[in-house]
Amino acid sequence: MDAEHWDRFGALHTRVEQELAKALQQHHQLGLSEYRALARLVESEDGELRMQELADLIGLNQSSVSRLASRLESSGLTRRDLCPDDRRGVYSVITDEGREVQSKARPTYDSALSAALDSAAEDGLLGPLVKSLRP
Repeated sequence: MDAEHWDRFGALHTRVEQELAKALQQHHQLGLSEYRALARLVESEDGELRMQELADLIGLNQSSVSRLASRLESSGLTRRDLCPDDRRGVYSVITDEGREVQSKARPTYDSALSAALDSAAEDGLLGPLVKSLRP
């Protein structure tokens, strides 16, 4: 991949991320990072992940994921738990309310993603890239 293609990929990513964030905020008062954290927790075994695992899965650094976890916790969407084997290990655990919020937001996320990709597919520069990414 050359620099031109990489720049197009970056432009597509930015465009899609903006549309996802706007839709989630507008319809669910939920940030994109919050949604992604809830989605990863829902997908995880037992609905919990170590904070570092969560950070890696959603592309945040340790400091950012700690702030994110605090916001989710204060909203009642997650709770923290200590690792029973290693008291230094901290887990983020999704609550029933968090599962419900993620479940309600999922169709919005999917719809916004599809719409953003459809729109980008009409762009002369981004269209071929979108086509190559879709099954």
